[in-house]
Amino acid sequence: MGMKKSNIILSGVGGQGILTIAGIIGMATLKEKLYFKQSEVHGMSQRGGAVQSNFRIADTPVASDLVPLGQADLILSVEPLETLRYLPFLNKNGWLVCNSSPFINVPDYPELEKILNTIAEWPNHLIIDADKIAKDLGNRRGSNMVILGAASQYICLDFESLESGISAIFERKGDAVVQQNLLALRAGRDAALK
Repeated sequence: MGMKKSNIILSGVGGQGILTIAGIIGMATLKEKLYFKQSEVHGMSQRGGAVQSNFRIADTPVASDLVPLGQADLILSVEPLETLRYLPFLNKNGWLVCNSSPFINVPDYPELEKILNTIAEWPNHLIIDADKIAKDLGNRRGSNMVILGAASQYICLDFESLESGISAIFERKGDAVVQQNLLALRAGRDAALK
């Protein structure tokens, strides 16, 4: 049995549910009785400000909550431009999983095509239109779950554990909300496997 370890950077902008993703991964990690450390969010978590969280999971105690440069196994980003900030953190076999739909929060937002081309230069990348997938499911706010589903194969956790994380995080909002988010998670996984 190999070591279980994932160094993850979650990124996006305020209002995109980055902290919800972190909460779900946290619940899934507890379910599998693994060790984890999560860093505080950097930047402004109000709507439109950059939000980032480091998440480190292992089957042995984790020393620091910050992912060192060049050590991330996964950058999971709900916003394409935010993805670029963290490229130096990826290890050479690391995966970039990002949403192709921009959240235009600055007047001089760069050309989307250029951003996506830069991301596509990375050997292991997956770019999916999570906003469209979420909207097609009738769950406009579900892009974060779609991206989590797409990235799930690069996280050292069972998919079922992520599903139970969703149930735990959303249960107080009722079963309909839980089911909507599970659908978005599975749709992201299916889009990634295509």
